[in-house]
Amino acid sequence: MHVVVPGGCLNPARKQWKTLRGRYLFKARNLAKVFRTRLLESLRQAGLALPGQLPSQWVVDCTRVGKGLPALTYLARYLYRGVISENNILDDDGTHVTFRFKDSRTGRYQTRTVAGEDFLWLLLQHVLPKGFRRVRDFGFLHGNARQRLTRVQVALGVIAASAITRARPPFLCFCCHQPMTIVAFVRPAWRSG
Repeated sequence: MHVVVPGGCLNPARKQWKTLRGRYLFKARNLAKVFRTRLLESLRQAGLALPGQLPSQWVVDCTRVGKGLPALTYLARYLYRGVISENNILDDDGTHVTFRFKDSRTGRYQTRTVAGEDFLWLLLQHVLPKGFRRVRDFGFLHGNARQRLTRVQVALGVIAASAITRARPPFLCFCCHQPMTIVAFVRPAWRSG
């Protein structure tokens, strides 16, 4: 699971962006402990059976990525393309599959040969169970929070405040289709009975 967390928040009273103080938002080990505890507790409350031996520590990597574009670029690789492209499958002899992958530690390409069943297992680990979604947006990125997102963009200077105010479309003349100047609105005199 990957989570992108902004390094600040919007102060609604001042309408300003409050940035993070320091180099990190959470300590990685503490984040892993809290997340693990809450996830396992939620699974138990849901009545799901858990395996007898669970790892005592979970792998967590909290990395500061700057203004967010590197994080989105990194995640886009996983979200909008397949697990492995056909070009990276080098050989399939009917029992074993040889494929190429990029080692995340060294940045170099390596090859690996595994049994066909193991290759399918590696692929199926990336298939979401029924009912799960690939991406969920929370906070100011949620679909129902457009007004909050606009406030964040204005506070960060991404869009100008003048872009928010929308001009009313002009009233056009029925005859010449030119914009009319509004002098006054007069209510019609309604006749009773």
